[in-house]
Amino acid sequence: MNDDDQGQTTLPGVHGARRWLSRRSVLIAGASGLGVAGLAAGTATGALPFSEALQRALGVASPTPATQLGSPRVERVYSEARGREVDLVLMLPTKAPPKGLPMSLMLHGLHGTARHAAPTGLLKQLGSDVARKAVPPFGFVAVDGGDHYWHENKPGDNPMAMLLEEVPRWLAARGLGGRDGLPFAATGLSMGGFGALLYTRRRLERRRPPSAVAALAPALITSWPEMSKRRAFRDAADWGALDPLRHIDVTKSVPTGIWCGTEDPFIGGVRKFISEARPMVAHTARGKHGDAFNRTVVPSLIAFLGKHVPKNA
Repeated sequence: MNDDDQGQTTLPGVHGARRWLSRRSVLIAGASGLGVAGLAAGTATGALPFSEALQRALGVASPTPATQLGSPRVERVYSEARGREVDLVLMLPTKAPPKGLPMSLMLHGLHGTARHAAPTGLLKQLGSDVARKAVPPFGFVAVDGGDHYWHENKPGDNPMAMLLEEVPRWLAARGLGGRDGLPFAATGLSMGGFGALLYTRRRLERRRPPSAVAALAPALITSWPEMSKRRAFRDAADWGALDPLRHIDVTKSVPTGIWCGTEDPFIGGVRKFISEARPMVAHTARGKHGDAFNRTVVPSLIAFLGKHVPKNA
């Protein structure tokens, strides 16, 4: 089994959203079980193609549009680090967030995309928790990172450089993430969990560590034969140089949360990480790899990150 995060929430394009809405009977039948991020698509201005009444019925919006609970925005931007256009997905607690809103990365899993990065219910939980002041306001940013464990496995395609150099510029240009746009935290699912821990290490090397790192079912594989199936590293030495399990002492100073199902194929590596890193949050419970488990820990994830939002944000 690989670490493909099937079943994650999808943010469709505007045209796709309209086609989806035309299937009204399907939408009504399945609305109660859908995550908010799968119910709305943003344009570059953050406009939602759904009526306000329908948004309220589905639990996406509050009665007042200015305080809408959970606002997704989708843009296309060019990444010089990756040599291609990528989706830039912003997941904000309200339609009109405060200037300089602190932002966490949200890194997708293998075969995933920015639109598939978040577990079901994340945006709705974020908007609700911020509205009732259970956590300070913050948001998430996701970008397309490819399938190479968030590092430059192929020359000219460097998703880690995109995260470190370009994402802060993109956020700052949109009035997010503070003056320099630097994400305050890193969050990732599966391969993205591996990437979030690697990103944390790179930030530490730059002496600008994130305030927290959160990993949901991170792909912490313990054998090269298994990892080699992903074709994401040149060889075992290349993998070993980047593997978070080989560099736990480097990142353990950053407050860490980790969640994983006990029937997940990555549970062995996760348990090793928990034993050696002693993270602030270490949650394991019955569940397999994928959204069915990830969606159950969304409240804990938001609460954990909320404790580490910068005080001066």
